Amino acid sequence: KWKSLYQIQGERKRIMRETCSKYKSNSRRIITPYHVSRIFVEDKYRVLYCEVPKAGCSNWKRVLMVLNGLASSTKDIQHNTVHYGNYLKRLDGFDHKGIYHRLNTYTKMLFIREPFEKLVSAFRDKFEHPNNYYHPVFGKAIISRYRVNATKEALRTGSGVKFKEFIQYLLDVHRPVGMDIHWDHVNRLCSPCLIDYDFVGKFESMEEDANFFLHLIGAPQNLTFPKFKDRHSNEERTTTKITQQYFAQLSPSQRQQSYDFYYMDYLMFNYSKP
Repeated sequence: KWKSLYQIQGERKRIMRETCSKYKSNSRRIITPYHVSRIFVEDKYRVLYCEVPKAGCSNWKRVLMVLNGLASSTKDIQHNTVHYGNYLKRLDGFDHKGIYHRLNTYTKMLFIREPFEKLVSAFRDKFEHPNNYYHPVFGKAIISRYRVNATKEALRTGSGVKFKEFIQYLLDVHRPVGMDIHWDHVNRLCSPCLIDYDFVGKFESMEEDANFFLHLIGAPQNLTFPKFKDRHSNEERTTTKITQQYFAQLSPSQRQQSYDFYYMDYLMFNYSKP
């Protein structure tokens, strides 16, 4: 079993490196704190984890907290503790020497997810539930720019953004509000062409990949990757089928443009075109 998992890792890294050498000329660029701002540090087991939202990041942070001795079990850690507790250090918090030392000696890993599924998962989480950041900041701007005859109420609250409007915002080169980590490219978040990741896991094979990774770093035997869904746990996880239902609301050209938007992620992580 381990042998086949080693082979899968070798293959994923090969495809990632080949895509980088083919499309990216920045392989000689200097790594700055900006490039490592999404990378979490676990010094005890010497792990660097690049956070990709909607690809198991809450549970990965829980695992890192347990490895670090900050909690005895992943089950005990609340969502807010994970995301707002500031218990985990980020790599950009170290000086130049500290950053390079860790990049050169720690096990660097990231977990990714099929780009359209990741996008729909983010949309459902941020726009289909009450949210006191995404509605006023993104929702208002999206509705006022893309909805004809928007009601005063919709403009005031920013609630009720439709998927089609969200995609219009995403594909707009002059978008009214900036990018957000929940729908940015993995390519931009984790700089895989600058940082040579040792391990590339996939959300689609999370349990197997995660537990293989824990085995590789020599984590305690009793620590396994948690299976629970972190937010809106009574709701079905975003699946391929659910994703198709959302993308069916778009025109063929919007679907194609969305694919083009995430083209590098599709290529680099070997996901087939939907």
